[in-house]
Amino acid sequence: MSNYISSTICALATAPGIGAIAVIRLSGEEAISICNQVFKGANLLEVASHTIHFGTVRDDNNKIIDEVLVSVFKGKKSFTGENSVEISTHGSPYIQQKVIQLLLQHGAKSAGPGEFTLRAFLNGKLDLSQAEAVADVIAANSDTSHELAMSQMRGGFSNEIQKLREQLIHFASLIELELDFGEEDVEFADRDDLKELVEKLQAALIILIKSFDYGNVIKSGVPVAIIGEPNVGKSTLLNTLLNEDKAIVSDIAGTTRDAIEDEMIINGISFRFIDTAGIRETTDTIETIGIEKTFEKIGEASIVLLLVDAASISKEQLITDIASIEAKIANQNKRLIIVANKIDQAEATAKQKFEGLENVIFISAKEKNNVSAIEDKLFDYVNSGALQNNDVVVTNVRHFEALTRANESLSKVLEGLAINITGDFLAMDIRQALHFLGEITGEITTDDLLDNIFSKFCIGK
Repeated sequence: MSNYISSTICALATAPGIGAIAVIRLSGEEAISICNQVFKGANLLEVASHTIHFGTVRDDNNKIIDEVLVSVFKGKKSFTGENSVEISTHGSPYIQQKVIQLLLQHGAKSAGPGEFTLRAFLNGKLDLSQAEAVADVIAANSDTSHELAMSQMRGGFSNEIQKLREQLIHFASLIELELDFGEEDVEFADRDDLKELVEKLQAALIILIKSFDYGNVIKSGVPVAIIGEPNVGKSTLLNTLLNEDKAIVSDIAGTTRDAIEDEMIINGISFRFIDTAGIRETTDTIETIGIEKTFEKIGEASIVLLLVDAASISKEQLITDIASIEAKIANQNKRLIIVANKIDQAEATAKQKFEGLENVIFISAKEKNNVSAIEDKLFDYVNSGALQNNDVVVTNVRHFEALTRANESLSKVLEGLAINITGDFLAMDIRQALHFLGEITGEITTDDLLDNIFSKFCIGK
């Protein structure tokens, strides 16, 4: 891995473009000395770590480029675990590029995506799952996604994995010891204790694996599809929920021909609402394509809002529509909410059609009557108990896949114990489980794995 940290890197750490200030970051053995060559103020080679210094950045002709503040971080006390400098300049793109050019001329090289965080991992400042959480913290767009990312970055998830791994390593070492005494037929690892441990580990892994469905939608936003026949008020409901005219509202059937999406935050959780084309029989080619997309969006959604016209729909049609949607989402772990719209236009007896049905909300989207009940129901459907109980929640696809494979390896261990296979085969399956757990936190890595993870980061982080 030494090729990753052999040079001193620099990059713009703030967003590109014009702003009040910009921050340019350097990291590497020569970071302080390179910056010292272009900075006029204090001698940065002599200052203490974690100090800030005012001065100017000058080119090789002693021309002042900008007045700046330079923050110095030495050795293992920095984010990357090596000498680092952050130069705060005025936010002119010209100044940003000029300062970076000077640093490159004096020996720095341009940083790749995520290279600063990669160095923090390689220098032992973060484990791999914590490093990945840095990107999630940057991308967080709600209280809940931010809370999950912060918990992971501070080691909540990796600590849980490390505990599981350490317990398994103990038994793995005992079985490996048995292999050294193979001819003497000794047994250091009690098989009953091993079985009990593996079952305990699997129970913990399954909880983590199951948490991924929740964690993934929290990270990405909970997708909610608004579906129903034309003119039941889907676009009006979307506009009311978002409090803006996002979708075109018209009495003409088939106005919405493509899915319209937008997000809103409900009690700290991001929901992605999808207004779809009305479902009906039609000969219009474009509208038919829109209806096909509606069914695609139903497949993508975690929650489906079936909107019906409370004033005009019959009991028979209501039951038929519900059965049709339930058939499409069967065995897909989706929630169905029935929303009876236009209740303000319905007769007093209209609610009788809905008796015996679960999860029915009566609203008037146009009059904004009881729409908040939809928001309450959506929030209730997203199980936030894991966060409230401070349980670990998996949000990363790579982690989910590694946990799943580790669980499969542990199942093989149990199968082997059931048929009394020899220690060498048991050891093989245990090593596999340890390998997959180690991939999560970074005990097991390859250059390809690191390149794939950190290539998704922004440059400068």
